[in-house]
Amino acid sequence: MNIEDRAKNIKLLILDVDGVLTDGRIIYDNFGDELKCFNVYDGFGMTLLSRAGIKSVIITAKKTNIVMRRAKDMHVARVYSDCKKLRVYEKVIKKFKVKDEEACFMGDDLIDLAVLRRVGLSVAPPEAVEEVKNSCHYITKNSGGKGAVREVIEIILKAKDLWYNVTTEYQR
Repeated sequence: MNIEDRAKNIKLLILDVDGVLTDGRIIYDNFGDELKCFNVYDGFGMTLLSRAGIKSVIITAKKTNIVMRRAKDMHVARVYSDCKKLRVYEKVIKKFKVKDEEACFMGDDLIDLAVLRRVGLSVAPPEAVEEVKNSCHYITKNSGGKGAVREVIEIILKAKDLWYNVTTEYQR
């Protein structure tokens, strides 16, 4: 099955954070606060995904307030942090009433492998570890934290023939 066919089935986008929504760096300031850089293209892509009626979820092994704030800005339906990813994934697909083949997950490290191997569309940025890239259906052209999420969202929305509907107001 090709990427477009897989993308047509997607009803839920699930994302890791570090290395996917960010470039993977974790920066601490002089006060010990954690800083993360997010990409505006990814954020706007998440807004378009929400407008199309497709839900999104973040599953991250790390707990930070920054992620909660960014998730709210991006219309993310739910954030799960400080957790075992496969266990949470199983809860998520039940909660959102989707099948494995209707979920897309984007991750970059070994901790993401179990979920990547279950979903209908598994995606990694080019900086992902080799074992992850070898397990994925698609490797983005854009780097993590530099538009990779937006790239996946465009693929999904275009495959589902929803792109024009959610972008038409910007094309007049």
